Amino acid sequence: MRKISRILWGIVLVIIGVVFSLNALDITDVNVFFDGWWTLFIIIPCAIGLFTEHEKTGNIIGVAVGVFLLLCCQNILSFSMLWKLLVPAIIIIVGLKMVFTGIFANKANEIIKKMKIEGKDLKSSCAVFSGCNIKYDGEVFEGAELTAVFGSIDCDLRSAIIQNDCALQLSAIFGGIDILVPDNVNVKVSSNCIFGGISNRTAVKKEAPTIYVSGTCMFGGVEIK
Repeated sequence: MRKISRILWGIVLVIIGVVFSLNALDITDVNVFFDGWWTLFIIIPCAIGLFTEHEKTGNIIGVAVGVFLLLCCQNILSFSMLWKLLVPAIIIIVGLKMVFTGIFANKANEIIKKMKIEGKDLKSSCAVFSGCNIKYDGEVFEGAELTAVFGSIDCDLRSAIIQNDCALQLSAIFGGIDILVPDNVNVKVSSNCIFGGISNRTAVKKEAPTIYVSGTCMFGGVEIK
């Protein structure tokens, strides 16, 4: 994904450079600083995020916000109509995301639910306006629930004993969570994010246990590496 992101940003920069060059040579007369040109700083990064990031909800909302603002600057829509149309659009996007998430249940929630029913040792940590460092050295790990609200959590699973598929249920609300995983596992992510996201930097391994991650991020982020 990082490679694709670099390629897309490279293409954008090449296009910008070509336009400026052609304008300087009087070959073209493209008005780069049109009304609402600044909205491109919202639209372009979010549009690239749609192709490069696993979680797309926040990027979809970002594109919608940028497009609505651009249309207002171009006098196609009035600013008085902005909130009347934008807020319902955001609500619809979030609602559709919740509907699809509910229909297609993710594996992480199923594992966590099964652990609770069977009374297994489910790890749990919460950081509210604080920081928390967690290590599971030499422990058999099956699942955990981690919540960061205006705080941060560093979870180190590199020395944990992971023999079977396990799960992480994560919530980052105006906070951040960093997960360090061992080299002999796969990581699969299912998330609901609004102005936040989950970055999975791990590589795919063959015939390895899988850590299923269910994440909710609101103005927060999760990094798995």
